[in-house]
Amino acid sequence: MKVLITGGGTGGHIYPAIAIANKIQSSMKDSDILFVGTKKGLESDLVPKAGYELKTITVSGFQRKLSIDTVKSVKDLFKGLQEAATVIKNFKPDIVIGTGGYVCGPVVFVASLMNIKTVIHEQNVIPGVTNKILSKFVNKILISFEESSKYFANSSKLVITGNPVRKEFIHFDREVFRNELGIKKDEIVVTSFGGSRGAEKINEVMLQVMKRFSDRKEIVFYHISGERHYDQMMAQFKAANLSHGINLKILPYVHDMPKLMGASDLIISRSGAITLAEITAMGLPSILIPSPHVTNNHQEYNARVLEKNGAAVLLLEKDLNDKNIVDLLHLFIRDPLRLTEMSGRSKALSKANATDLIYADILELINE
Repeated sequence: MKVLITGGGTGGHIYPAIAIANKIQSSMKDSDILFVGTKKGLESDLVPKAGYELKTITVSGFQRKLSIDTVKSVKDLFKGLQEAATVIKNFKPDIVIGTGGYVCGPVVFVASLMNIKTVIHEQNVIPGVTNKILSKFVNKILISFEESSKYFANSSKLVITGNPVRKEFIHFDREVFRNELGIKKDEIVVTSFGGSRGAEKINEVMLQVMKRFSDRKEIVFYHISGERHYDQMMAQFKAANLSHGINLKILPYVHDMPKLMGASDLIISRSGAITLAEITAMGLPSILIPSPHVTNNHQEYNARVLEKNGAAVLLLEKDLNDKNIVDLLHLFIRDPLRLTEMSGRSKALSKANATDLIYADILELINE
């Protein structure tokens, strides 16, 4: 089976694409998989590292207001359509799978015009503009949240699959991870981060939170600052006379997130769709701080699903300060059963078999 996968721009579009590719490759040894992305997106780095070939085409996003950039975007779109057609004609895929981002537009659209089977996967509660447009042309629409169904007109195409996550987030041993990290049985571990690049507001607040808990050895903090914020945060950390490495740990980036998250008792983070899929796959309680800088405010809608089901506490960034985080941590310390209950509710929301469901839908479409 020849499979063309397209998705790009951010890790939220690329990691699901790679997870789908890995499932196809492991299940169907004679599969031939090709990715299509852009040179500027993270896919230009992540896809080759995952061991897949990447072809790039020209595409750029449209600004909401008419400007000279709009003319360039239209020009890029037509060029991207031509380049997508060339890639598809040369590769001759049996199916084309789109996981979001501007690059999906020309690739999936051209494939549908050529009567090639097409699928899109939407990670967030509120679908992106590209997926909403493509939904009119594709054969199947795979969604991660039941709440997304109201945004798509053709319900007969919809399948709820959840978000695919790496198997390391599904099959893990919490005690082994805690032993490897030197965490004691009675210690409460809080891991906080603001996405792969960090978030300045979360960094500022977590620094103050750690100062408030610096003499409380029963709670251990791992905060991931993001590489570009690390030096500044460490300078502030030292200026506050805090001791690094005892119960307060600041890291620029973590490559083995399954280990750190699997050893944790509580996550404090943004609410990107893939992050939430990983959190629920591990059955972790969380304090979620949606990014206010994303299109359609989709992170808040994602977080509200977990909040509504009792798996997370939602804090909007405009309301975020060290006091409300500290108050929540004191509450969890006094009432550890609350974390246990949130953990169970988080696990209940998990769709750990999302990758298997997506693979089954792809096979079903191919065999129609």
